[in-house]
Amino acid sequence: MAPGDYCDIITGDETWIYHRQIHHKSTNATWIGEGESPTTIVRRSKFEPKTLFCIFFKSNGPVLIHDVDEDKTIDHNYYIENCLKPVVKKIWKQRKSAGTKGIKLLHDNVGPHRHSDVINYLTEEGINIMPHPPYSPDLAHCDYWLNGYIKCNLSDQPNEKSLARAVSKVVKNSPEEEFKKTFDKLLERMELCINNHGDYFEHLIK
Repeated sequence: MAPGDYCDIITGDETWIYHRQIHHKSTNATWIGEGESPTTIVRRSKFEPKTLFCIFFKSNGPVLIHDVDEDKTIDHNYYIENCLKPVVKKIWKQRKSAGTKGIKLLHDNVGPHRHSDVINYLTEEGINIMPHPPYSPDLAHCDYWLNGYIKCNLSDQPNEKSLARAVSKVVKNSPEEEFKKTFDKLLERMELCINNHGDYFEHLIK
């Protein structure tokens, strides 16, 4: 895959985002002088409110930011109706002459994504599914970049609607260069995966 092929790739994933933000451990790291007490690190309760988001993007920016209602579950039907169909609609809006021709979708191998109805729908729309190794978050843009980027740039939000607006603002205001860089990183990670014979390679990334 050459850098010029990026414009034809759409990647997407689901991620849980909490309404209250807690800094990563790395940002809590401080030097402790002799006799000083260590800094208290706030830990999150498993009952804290959170919202599930489905986010799709290309190398030049976001395509879809969808927040899932609290009482909904993402099965294959929900994925088609609320994620894939809006993505296809956006593609046709952006590429009126070419439509979905040549478009490739990169998503992971969770059950709804592998369902025959999903595969058939994408095939009918002329979208190619890029192979993704099972249990490989190190080869998923959302896992190694976007999810952390969003959470690092969010402030606390009082409710689901406020969180949805804040997440949308963070993603839409992200510089285009950030999206391109994460696709560049995918090439590097794919090469490491091949050279490491498919074994875990996160520790090899500089």
